[in-house]
Amino acid sequence: MSIITDLTRMWLTRSVKPFTFRSEYDQTLPFAQCQDLGLYVHIPFCKQICAFCPYCKELYAPDRCARYLDALLREIHLVGGQSPGKKRATSLYFGGGTPALAADRLAQLIAALEEHFIITQGVGVELHPDNVTVPTLQALKRAGVTKLSIGIQSFQPEHQRTLGRPAPDRAAMAEALSQVPFETVSMDFIFALPGQTLDHLRADLDAAFQCGANHVAIYPFIDFSFTSSAVPPMSRREKRALLDGITRWCLERGCTRTSIWTFSRGGAGYSSMTRDNFLGFGCSAATLLRDQFKINTFDLDEYCKRVNGGALPTALTLRFTPRQRMVYYLFWTAYSTKVDAEAFARFFGVHLHAMYGLELRLAKRLGLVTEENGVYEMTLKGAFYYHYYESFYTLSYIDKMWGLLRAQPFPDRMEL
Repeated sequence: MSIITDLTRMWLTRSVKPFTFRSEYDQTLPFAQCQDLGLYVHIPFCKQICAFCPYCKELYAPDRCARYLDALLREIHLVGGQSPGKKRATSLYFGGGTPALAADRLAQLIAALEEHFIITQGVGVELHPDNVTVPTLQALKRAGVTKLSIGIQSFQPEHQRTLGRPAPDRAAMAEALSQVPFETVSMDFIFALPGQTLDHLRADLDAAFQCGANHVAIYPFIDFSFTSSAVPPMSRREKRALLDGITRWCLERGCTRTSIWTFSRGGAGYSSMTRDNFLGFGCSAATLLRDQFKINTFDLDEYCKRVNGGALPTALTLRFTPRQRMVYYLFWTAYSTKVDAEAFARFFGVHLHAMYGLELRLAKRLGLVTEENGVYEMTLKGAFYYHYYESFYTLSYIDKMWGLLRAQPFPDRMEL
């Protein structure tokens, strides 16, 4: 797998130079001039640890959670206070873990961020199905939350058993969501599970919309090396049939495709990924700026120690070459299924065709994209192969980075 990603990296960057992450960082982050800036906050606590989940998390303990949230507030002010006045931010997302376990302090965290940022497109929070209760939803709404993302994974009993998840109480969720409405209610599902069929996915999405969702996300199962999941992989042909089938099914029912794996009704949106720049707060959170990418330590104790000492909790930093930044921009912009040549030119000061004209012509000839007025949009075929390549990227890059950071709080160096 690394051969594929290495060759792709060398071709698109026109260099054999790898992505080199080092144990260094700027104490002052140059985000003041960034446009389309997103905010992400990581809360790593869960009541139950799912074997398949790759994210930074640990079992919930009230005292430990309180200590972490105190440090998180310090990091927010440490970073936010570096820019005079208030910086506009498109959105704010709380991920985890299970952020709703800190529902009683989300208002405090949001208020701290609003001291430094003007959030223009709402506040999103990830929820476990057990959190979808009237008291919790009311607390989130009072805090200023406008978007929910509920990690269902599957409503099918056989797939719940595969994932080691309890069965969601559909009736209770529907009742709670009807009593406490939100702008966006997104529900997440996993596809490419053993024995999963298109009928299973259709039933899952039908149930989601009946429960009150107006946005759904259907992510592929990925077997990370550091998880304890033993789910066998699905073949490429089966994966493509499922992804193409559920895409057609959603479009036929009036949904809009908002990314490779997400579909919306009525203009609802939920994505913390497609931002030109973003700031990440909390252990394991990443920050992407014009010339650098940095990721915080995964170790909660070391995170608190660093922040309480007045230093940023950065574990690794990548200083981009111009071509490396372009590749990163294109990879994550393409997640939305569209790349706008004019937006690329505004960001980099050079036209997309001048940098990647050959690749774009080849993609059109192979039927991977169509082009209209300078906007390149993926076909069904293109979307599948993006998904297929993304799995190589995930296992070659993200798996290696997260695996290392789980083992070492502050590694010296890493090459990808």
